[in-house]
Amino acid sequence: MPSFTKLGMRLFGPLSEGVMPYFPELKSNIRRAKLRTSLQEYFSNAILVTILIFVFEMPLLSFIFGLYFQNFLFGFISSFTVTIFLSLIFFFAFINYPKTIVSERSKKIDGELSFASIYLTSITGSKLPLNKIFEVFSKFGEYTEIKNEILAINKDTELFGMDVNTALERSAERTPSKGLKELLWGILSINKTGGDLDVYIKEKTKNFVSEYRRKVYEFSHQVSLIIEVYLTSIVIGSIFFTILTSIMSGISSGGTANLIFLQFFLIAAVLPLTSILFIIIIKTMRPGGE
Repeated sequence: MPSFTKLGMRLFGPLSEGVMPYFPELKSNIRRAKLRTSLQEYFSNAILVTILIFVFEMPLLSFIFGLYFQNFLFGFISSFTVTIFLSLIFFFAFINYPKTIVSERSKKIDGELSFASIYLTSITGSKLPLNKIFEVFSKFGEYTEIKNEILAINKDTELFGMDVNTALERSAERTPSKGLKELLWGILSINKTGGDLDVYIKEKTKNFVSEYRRKVYEFSHQVSLIIEVYLTSIVIGSIFFTILTSIMSGISSGGTANLIFLQFFLIAAVLPLTSILFIIIIKTMRPGGE
């Protein structure tokens, strides 16, 4: 256990036990995010880091607000309020960090699932035993997140001696992706009942590919709308603003330097930042989140 975590456990271990019941989903999120820490250790670290942030922020903001307001008492009260607010924001962001990781992993798995299932179909068609199917699939390095899930199944069976059904059940419970969860539960059910795995995988692959096509179709329409908004409101709006202000500056007298600075700020700062924002929005909306 790292020394920082030991310090957090020593100082706030008992306190974290009283806080944990208010965040019932955090334990499963930590497990699915594959963070190598216990729930109590994670809470202790969150409390410790939050207090350290408060200790460092409080004197700094007190000094800044004291200089700005020229009033020590008002500056102290303002800095205390802001520091409490910022510390709470950080604490809840720290608590929600595993959920963010889980969400990102889920998007990546869902983005890979339709293509990975096609490859899985070709392997199951060879009628290999289920553990061998997973072993062959894990050697294919194209789909990183799904490969990691399959490697976990192989690890449970080969290193810990579990039977393949138990390993499948464990993997289905910890995977963040709903689609992969359904696939693994289905494979488990087929393997237990002795059904035709090849037929099941082919049917699920058709569903995954169909769902992916639907997402791509929706994404293309959303991108078209975003591009229209970007061109009309940002690009054309900026051009119109630049032309209009130039005409008005020619009619009126004075303020030319301020106008040039405003136009330069619009072209050099606002337009690039807005473009970056639109690119980020499009990337987050993209199927697979890549």
